[in-house]
Amino acid sequence: MLLSMTGFGKASTHIPGKKITVELKSLNSKQFDMQARIPSTYRELELEMRRLVASRLERGKIDLVITFETLGQTDTTTKIDPQAARIYMEQIKQMQKELGLPEPADWYQLLMRLPEVVHTDSVTSTVDADESKAVMNALNEAIEALMSHRREEGKKLEDFFAARLKNITELLAEIPRWEKERVERIYARLEEALQNITKEQIDRGRLEQEMIFYIEKLDVNEERQRLGQHLIYFAETMALATPGQGKKLGFISQEMGREINTLGSKSNHADMQKQVVKMKDELEQIKEQVLNVM
Repeated sequence: MLLSMTGFGKASTHIPGKKITVELKSLNSKQFDMQARIPSTYRELELEMRRLVASRLERGKIDLVITFETLGQTDTTTKIDPQAARIYMEQIKQMQKELGLPEPADWYQLLMRLPEVVHTDSVTSTVDADESKAVMNALNEAIEALMSHRREEGKKLEDFFAARLKNITELLAEIPRWEKERVERIYARLEEALQNITKEQIDRGRLEQEMIFYIEKLDVNEERQRLGQHLIYFAETMALATPGQGKKLGFISQEMGREINTLGSKSNHADMQKQVVKMKDELEQIKEQVLNVM
């Protein structure tokens, strides 16, 4: 079973006078990296939130956003500061004289929009136990929703990888079609080269080295077998019951790439090289999506 690192979860809860909303978004990352945007009143809970999210989500670039909406009668008081308004008014009149500007048409509208003229003071700055519990419960629900999304995306990744593995397996199975023709061509080139030299020109030691080299160039069975084993291992790793296979699948895909590259360099045949190019294309798609696996 695979889990994707990509996911989204949202949960809301109500307490007397408030609606609290928690949103979590996760993207792929090599490690756990969390950014939190939460109201200042909940800052005392941030460390506990981080521990909870890290223990449940493990990896990924996580964005946590918590907002609240005040319902009914508010717990805040709004004040107007006449002294601040008077200072602003005097400064504006002075600037008006120095720059030759016209007098504002509506002093009330202008002054009420300036900083510190109107300010809101919160009556309560601490969070009680009930509200803290409500926030953490909402966070747990958002995590559950995100994990559900991760499982859905993980199933899509499983299907995607299975299709790519099937394509590579089928392409690999076609390689023996050109094996006889490929070997015959290389032998023909060797025979032609030998016919063009006299016995006096032959260095027996060098000839043996060249023959060993070409024999190794001919044999691609080892690469085919290893690639086939890697394909099976990839599928078996995907099927593990415990999530967290992302890094291992990345390593396996790297090994698959080495065998496909070696197969291409040894093929020495146009049609076989076309098959190798197709396998590389399938493998690149696997490598791109493996980055999203937990």
